[in-house]
Amino acid sequence: MNDLLQIMLGWLGYLERPPVLLQLGLIGAAALASSLLTERWAARPEKLGHAVGLGLLALGCLLLGLLGVPFGLASLLGLLALGWLGLDLLLGQLGRWLPQEQLRHFDSRLIRPAVLVTAALLLISEVESLASLSVIVLGRFMGVLVTVGKLFSALMVSYLLLVGSKPPAQLLAWLAQRMLRISESSRRALVLMLRYGVVGLGLVLVADHLGLNTNALIAVAGGLSVGLGFGIKEVFSNFVSGLWLLFEGSVRPGEVLMIDGDACEVRHLGLRATVLWRDRDNAELLIPNQSFFTQQATSYTSTDRLRRSEVLVDAPCDRNPAQVIALLESTALEVDGVLQQPAPKALMLSHGDRAHHYALRYWIAHPLDAIGIGSRVNQAIWQAFDRGER
Repeated sequence: MNDLLQIMLGWLGYLERPPVLLQLGLIGAAALASSLLTERWAARPEKLGHAVGLGLLALGCLLLGLLGVPFGLASLLGLLALGWLGLDLLLGQLGRWLPQEQLRHFDSRLIRPAVLVTAALLLISEVESLASLSVIVLGRFMGVLVTVGKLFSALMVSYLLLVGSKPPAQLLAWLAQRMLRISESSRRALVLMLRYGVVGLGLVLVADHLGLNTNALIAVAGGLSVGLGFGIKEVFSNFVSGLWLLFEGSVRPGEVLMIDGDACEVRHLGLRATVLWRDRDNAELLIPNQSFFTQQATSYTSTDRLRRSEVLVDAPCDRNPAQVIALLESTALEVDGVLQQPAPKALMLSHGDRAHHYALRYWIAHPLDAIGIGSRVNQAIWQAFDRGER
């Protein structure tokens, strides 16, 4: 570790050289010009200001070359900036073929980090030899010497496994769905299990690459098992419950569940918790997966999305019950959102001292529309009774 710190301090001496300071000044001037022109030409394409800045940097490098001054750092930064702008154009073209959400995922988690790491390695290679830097010993971990090169490669492989394992897992799960005729929920569960299997196997290979002791790994695994038993048993329980829900398909994205008296739509089924959306206040609820095994939940979309709703109505005792029932059913048919089939059905529930009690039952196409349609039905019934009294 001390050797690495000494080398990094030596980089400061490189930055103090007059040719390097001259190049840094040129880079700063080009960046300032690009920023000022971008703000001034706000109505024009943003890339125009960047292009002018890169052009000024190229002219500066040409002038330094004519004067016999090294310009490797300035030209490298200019090429990296040009590649970064070209990456935006490339992603714009890929956006025509790939879904925007998937493209943003790869852009932020894979493409941009890869470009930044490559740029950092190229900049370091201008100052120091990467081969000599990679053999520097950082210390010992579980009795194994860890060098900069081994640590860097282990981190890169681990990150690629975590980020890049999703597309292959999705492809294998899609092929399994085609061949084995498994359900969509089982396919999503298979994607997650394949990803975790690939990541787990990859981490074992990374540990082997570092040269870690097998007995030490077994000791760590034993410690984790004890942690699962005491400290994080709830997390492990939610993890297993999430896999079970995905395979079973009892809770699926898009399904509407009744939670604490409110209809909520399932937005995302994760391995730890399920995200539900509540319509009345536009809130998202995080429900631990194991709650669906310990608490009762009502589903309105398990087999279809039709829902029967009901409003209670009181009518005066002097009204003919048959006429009231006919009026309620005909009124419901005129309300927007009430299905014609199955037809609305009105029932007389009981007698009262001053009014008879009725129930109007009708069907709607989507459970989340129940409150709004119920309000319109009540208003239509009031208007119908008001017209009848006149």
